[in-house]
Amino acid sequence: MGRLLWQPSEDRIKSSNMFRFMTMINRQYGTSLAGYDDLYQWSIGNIPEFWRQMWEFGSIIASAPAERIIDDVGKMPGARWFGGAKLNFAENLLRYRDDRPALVFRGEDKIRRTFTYAQLYNEVAAVAKALKDGGVREGDRVVGFVPNMPESVIAMLATTSLGAVWSSCSPDFGVKGVLDRFGQIQPKVIFTADGYFFKGRSFDSLAKIGEIVRQIPSLERLVVVPYTQDRPEIGSIPEAVHYDDFICCDETPEIDFVQVPFEHPLYIMYSSGTTGQPKCMVQSVGGILLHHLKELMLHTDLKRDDTIFYYTTCGWMMWNWLVSSLAVGSTLVLYDGNPFHPSAGALWQMAEDEKITVFGTSAGYLAALQQSGFEPKGRFALSSLRALLSTGSPLSIEGFNFVYDSIKDDIQLASIAGGTDLNGCFALGNPMGPVYEGELQCRGLAMKVFAYNDEGKPVWGEEGELVCTAPFPSMPIYFWNDPDGSTYHDAYFDVFPGVWRHGDFIVITGHGGVVIQGRSDATLNPGGVRIGTAEIYRRVEQLEEIDDSVVVGQNWNNDVRVILFVKMASTFSLTDELKERIRRTIREHASPRHVPAKIIAVPDIPYTLNMKKVELAVKKTIHGQEVKNKDALRNPESLDYFAGLAELEME
Repeated sequence: MGRLLWQPSEDRIKSSNMFRFMTMINRQYGTSLAGYDDLYQWSIGNIPEFWRQMWEFGSIIASAPAERIIDDVGKMPGARWFGGAKLNFAENLLRYRDDRPALVFRGEDKIRRTFTYAQLYNEVAAVAKALKDGGVREGDRVVGFVPNMPESVIAMLATTSLGAVWSSCSPDFGVKGVLDRFGQIQPKVIFTADGYFFKGRSFDSLAKIGEIVRQIPSLERLVVVPYTQDRPEIGSIPEAVHYDDFICCDETPEIDFVQVPFEHPLYIMYSSGTTGQPKCMVQSVGGILLHHLKELMLHTDLKRDDTIFYYTTCGWMMWNWLVSSLAVGSTLVLYDGNPFHPSAGALWQMAEDEKITVFGTSAGYLAALQQSGFEPKGRFALSSLRALLSTGSPLSIEGFNFVYDSIKDDIQLASIAGGTDLNGCFALGNPMGPVYEGELQCRGLAMKVFAYNDEGKPVWGEEGELVCTAPFPSMPIYFWNDPDGSTYHDAYFDVFPGVWRHGDFIVITGHGGVVIQGRSDATLNPGGVRIGTAEIYRRVEQLEEIDDSVVVGQNWNNDVRVILFVKMASTFSLTDELKERIRRTIREHASPRHVPAKIIAVPDIPYTLNMKKVELAVKKTIHGQEVKNKDALRNPESLDYFAGLAELEME
């Protein structure tokens, strides 16, 4: 059992949204819930009633009420939520139209930009009119190849105000990585910036976007936002128009928020691409709105007077999660660039300057900060900061202690875990409960989460597969180009029928917390960003020098680093020049996060009898863990090459 690190005061508990929500449940249903454990058990035992009350508590704006909350609470997948309800996502995020700050943008260019809620509404209205005039209609796809800047949020809100569907990638993705995603969903409009800043350098995006748009036949318009240049040259790019020219109009129109069903498509998110092209997960308007409000209002205790920040790119679901904070009326801080530029204190100086109350980041960032020797405590005025959120990979016990020893004593550390698939969390923070080292505070309300052993039975206090045994609103409504639903089914429901298997190993502790033990599949997770192996294989195995390869994540310094093992083709050897060419190819055609920290030559690559590469067996071997059922391998002796490699013990 982990050591107690923090306990909320009685005043803090009773002033929380969670306590207010629990009081409302007691009043409505005559219950006597006294704390989080009671509330959680009520929520998973009364799932329709919980979401009905969350709809009211979140003050969802809708033009038509639901005729029923859910058609079959025992059906997964396939349960249908809030039938008959009509609403608009952007309308709910733009409910405030006053002079309080909505967005604060801070980038490496040192320019600070702000939008009040009134200014944000007006800008969204102008972009929405331009999109509508350009032929964007309900169900069309509009995408962003964009830094984390205000225009990204504005473009998303304008898109969804029309009932169209939004999707985004960060600009450090390579051309092939973007085409693997956007090429599948055939967007009508792309928003991009001319470039971005990272580590004090500016990077051009226009060459890449020019190549991308030429290979997407559905594209009718490319909107270019100036960022690194005042007015970039775009004459050679098909269908390109400057942002200011695109939205030029004489007066600010009112937004005609298109009312759509609860399960109308909102976002298309992408799997990591482990087994081929990324899967396109379609998520719903009402499901995402309601789920995000639960997590923001209840589990994060977000209120109108809060200032919330999350270090993220537009290619990570935490961007979507952060932007939903607009529905609460909070101030969002958007940061684009390297978190250590120009120094390790960059984000903490920003936290002081902007009086950030909720600071979100990745476990990888906290580990890197700790390793750098930099301690924010005592250097910055962080009196406003009340909660620190960490996700992307498991936060180590050392990471928990670093937060309290070196950042702030009186702070709620909410390590959270979920996924792109649900655009939210299975386990996360509890403002009414204590923080124990190494533990996520609680399972999410109305999320029927268990640890299953190999027999499909729930276990406590020991490692098991993270599963969810009841439906929740933010489940994907379908996968793109998956007409019979087989790909969707196989992604989550092929191991335990009717039960969502997420792919994490967890332990549920004696006081209701959750310890994440890591991925139970082969997905990589460097720096807290989940990526797949297939995109690396597609680059490496096109090289004539490489006969075969396997890529795994190695646990290293409280993070994960990517290790690429290669089997050389006959007559070739692994030279430093070839290593650099491999890294350059992966960086250019996938993303910098895919670039391996180590490239090591091995004599053979292990396969199963039915010729599947066994990444997990390699991963276990390099970590000194036993590989069971070697009889299933075609060449089990090949694993011997991966054991005890001296190069894996070095930086």
